[in-house]
Amino acid sequence: MAGGRLPGLLFLLHAAARLAAEQEVENLSGLSPNPEKDIFVVRENRTTCLMAEFAAKFIVPYDVWASNYVDLITEQADIPLSRGAEMKGKCGTNESELEISWLEQAYTLKLFFLKEGHNSSRGQEAFWRLSRIQFTYDTAERTYFKDAVSPGKHTASSHRLSALVTPAGKSYECQAQQTISLISSDHQKSVQLLLSEVRVQPFDITADFVFSEEHKCPVDQREQLEETLPLILGLILGLVIVITLCVYHIHHKLTANQVQIPRDRSQYKHMG
Repeated sequence: MAGGRLPGLLFLLHAAARLAAEQEVENLSGLSPNPEKDIFVVRENRTTCLMAEFAAKFIVPYDVWASNYVDLITEQADIPLSRGAEMKGKCGTNESELEISWLEQAYTLKLFFLKEGHNSSRGQEAFWRLSRIQFTYDTAERTYFKDAVSPGKHTASSHRLSALVTPAGKSYECQAQQTISLISSDHQKSVQLLLSEVRVQPFDITADFVFSEEHKCPVDQREQLEETLPLILGLILGLVIVITLCVYHIHHKLTANQVQIPRDRSQYKHMG
């Protein structure tokens, strides 16, 4: 019997080792100069298939007893995504996932990405988006929750989400802060996810550990325009001043070379 079990055990160990070799996950947050920013990489078959870096914080409302122990009041927990978080991911042709957990799985964030196509005036175009977010939290955890009523695990999820929309083959970049609302299983409370310094690419990565060309969010594009517009206007104004001075100089030179006709007619006899 023991001899019959050994080949099966060896097969399972071989399969597990093969799976581990085919997929790797790495938390590279220590490479970020910003202590609030995390970097996650999923690799399959020794090739990077998903990269994500961002700073994230959750604002979670929860109930506590008032001083009279009769009424309930709402407090707020600010929960940052901790460095050293555990992670796993899954890459696919049209669907990818990233799962991050921290503080002994008291908190788990799941991000779901979808790639799809649509018809436009330029024909069929493909794009990807963040299609769903799921955040599980435990109000019994004492780091961020203080004396929560009926402590336990709850799940906050997005509803009909279409965020980080990006043309296929590009990465999404947004330095500005974005807020995404989630609905919690804890009496339908609204949980806020704050994202900033985002760079994500869940599909079509062509170089290992390297993002493809970035697609900037509208807020970043507007801020970039606001930064460059004064410079452009200054250059235009300087050019107008230079042209005006040149025209004046040429006009002054031409008029200086013309023969001056005396206004007093008695001086005509001296001309010629």
